[in-house]
Amino acid sequence: MSEAVFETNLSGLIHRGKVRDTYDLGDDRLLMVASDRISAFDVVMDQPIPGKGIILTQMSAFWFGVIDYVMPNHLIATADDETAMAAIEISGALSELTPDLARRSMVIKKAERIDIECVVRNYIAGSAWAEYEESGTMNGTPLPTGMKAADRFSEPVFTPSTKAESGHDMPLTPSEARDLVGGELHAQLEEKSIEIFQVAHAYAAGQGMILVDTKFEFGFDAAGELLLIDEVLTPDSSRFWPKESYSVGRGQPSLDKQPVRDWLDELQGWNKSPPAPDLPDTVVAATSDRYQDVFHRLTGIELADYRPPLFGTDR
Repeated sequence: MSEAVFETNLSGLIHRGKVRDTYDLGDDRLLMVASDRISAFDVVMDQPIPGKGIILTQMSAFWFGVIDYVMPNHLIATADDETAMAAIEISGALSELTPDLARRSMVIKKAERIDIECVVRNYIAGSAWAEYEESGTMNGTPLPTGMKAADRFSEPVFTPSTKAESGHDMPLTPSEARDLVGGELHAQLEEKSIEIFQVAHAYAAGQGMILVDTKFEFGFDAAGELLLIDEVLTPDSSRFWPKESYSVGRGQPSLDKQPVRDWLDELQGWNKSPPAPDLPDTVVAATSDRYQDVFHRLTGIELADYRPPLFGTDR
């Protein structure tokens, strides 16, 4: 596993998010570099998870390939895809990439982001289960009585939230989401989010995994075309459960940042606000193992042997 990367400092930095650093490449292209930063409860931890950014980038590229026929996305090429990169002018931040940084980087189309998180849930878990236990609702909408933890819904449910640059994303009721983006666009986002989710859920099931819930982001390119943007279907944005251990009525082993969440939940005296406590090495290692495990389960390939899919450069 490569040395951990907490942040990058290349030419043309325009945004540093919780995990990704974004650089302007001019024209209609950006370079998005996934660091090894990890956040929990919307707080960035001081200890990175080695190799996490590589997994996020390569898994997103993998999924973009799986769901490419459903709708267009912003990916032009992963920066370690030598075939695709041969057709791209190498300048600015691109010329400063090391081989390790290239594996965690994507060249993407610029897009105007739609400021809602498009969350799709197929099982009741996480914050949805917490809300249901408290009020019998999910995103303010009443659910049937008698549901148990990890119950499956009869069909995937669209539960959008606000998109916050800092602090907590807040769940939106259907009417609030429609008011925010307009009824026509809301319907389009819901339709596409559920369609993508169903394709990914079916693929994951074939690999012995349950895609529990996920969040998508969308934006418009310069021509006004709706694109799937950011990352997609990674352990940062999705909840995956192994099929072999699934059982209704209890918590499930989750192949994501759950070791970090569990350790923080048990920590006394931290109010889930900055500054973050230091993560023990054991928690860092356990989280790294889970990210590598879900990558291998879904792709069938060890990360060290993985090569990026070939994408055309005419997007």
